[in-house]
Amino acid sequence: MIRGRWVLYAALLALAAFFLTPLVIVVLTSLRPNEEMAQRSLIGWPQTVTLANYAMAWSHFCIAERCTGVAPYIVNSLLMTVPATIISTLLGAVAGFSIALWRFPGDTAVFALVTLGVFLPEQMRLIPWVIVLRDIGLPNTIAGLVLVHVVQGLSFTTLFCRNYYAAIPQDLIKAARIDGAGFYRIFWRIVLPLSPPILIVCTIWQFTGIWNEFLYGVTFLTGPEQPITAAIIAISATVTTTPQYGVQSAAVLLAAVPTLAVYLFGGKYFMRGLTAGAVR
Repeated sequence: MIRGRWVLYAALLALAAFFLTPLVIVVLTSLRPNEEMAQRSLIGWPQTVTLANYAMAWSHFCIAERCTGVAPYIVNSLLMTVPATIISTLLGAVAGFSIALWRFPGDTAVFALVTLGVFLPEQMRLIPWVIVLRDIGLPNTIAGLVLVHVVQGLSFTTLFCRNYYAAIPQDLIKAARIDGAGFYRIFWRIVLPLSPPILIVCTIWQFTGIWNEFLYGVTFLTGPEQPITAAIIAISATVTTTPQYGVQSAAVLLAAVPTLAVYLFGGKYFMRGLTAGAVR
């Protein structure tokens, strides 16, 4: 019994070390001067710790001939991710409530059509979205990409919220309807106060997925409008006389800060939401 437990702990530690090793290498590289890596080795413990790489990556490093660092691209990602996350989560909550608790003819078919988007590969949607964004006058705009992610995210948020709301007793909704409450009043006064766990699940899921998404960002946006994921790829393709590994590593870590912060502040609520029925 004890031996088996130690074997399990050892296996978990080995897996943790395996997955964390790349992150540790990137962090150490971001703290090393470029001259030190050129004189010694690319991977190693920093002899001199410096934060100059982060300052350079934030506001001075050249990306696709624009020497503004990653700051403008992080702002682009925030302008895209925050509204898309909020809108898709709220719309998914309303849609999940209407399908799970406010039954109507054809609700099962509607739910099947909405969740079909979960299984469609993103490459299938590129040409239709190009046509839609062109016709509504939003090509190469952050607003256009917000629209794309709101519509794309509705499949997931509706699925999560519908499964969560299905656990709410129907008698509670019937009693409210008998008292004269309508659709939105029931949602606002009864369902929404019960929703924080699943709303946090949807928020973390959507924020992480939209922030890390690359295909739409590099396809629908160009130049200074691109999100941070596209900028990171441009950084890795930058050709200079001397490779800037420290600056590139710092840029990658700066790009990961928002999603890491979301998980640190909402991680425990994420697990509560999942176990409360979000993906049952």
